[in-house]
Amino acid sequence: MAVAIKEALDEADWPDAAEYPIPIQRNESAEREASRNRKPSPQPSGQDLFPPSPRDPFERDRRPECRPTLGPPRGGNEPHNECADKIPGNSFPGFNVFINGKHYDALVLARRTLWEVKTDNFEKHSPRSRNFFVSVKLPELQREAKLARECGYDFVIGVRSEAHRTALKLADPSLHVVIMDWC
Repeated sequence: MAVAIKEALDEADWPDAAEYPIPIQRNESAEREASRNRKPSPQPSGQDLFPPSPRDPFERDRRPECRPTLGPPRGGNEPHNECADKIPGNSFPGFNVFINGKHYDALVLARRTLWEVKTDNFEKHSPRSRNFFVSVKLPELQREAKLARECGYDFVIGVRSEAHRTALKLADPSLHVVIMDWC
């Protein structure tokens, strides 16, 4: 399966894909053993086959701004970058992903989900500061969610505390906010 994913990604027309090759581990002895033990199967008649899938997994996006472009993490905040790299299923740890004019912290290709990570010590601030913080950050988070949806991606905001999650959900219940218990 990893080989098929690697081949699909290699065929994708990503401008920066050649700069950031995706390492795929292969167990060649296991592949040889599996092919040696495989029994020949009859050729299909063609009537029971699924229609061919597009070679490019982002073909349906056709708009160039919706195709992921890899880039280095921005901002220089190492704890923030480590949290982003550890997002379950992160397809490109160590990189940000530029889509639709926005740099996102992570992309989970298998779920077509873009992530924005917030590592602030939210619970250590006074209630007044928390409210101010949410009112300042909320419009940008809503814009990021809209840009992701325009390109067919889900959008998740990762935070470190229940207080931060609750404040964001109260401000906008439509946001998908999760606590990053891995940070």
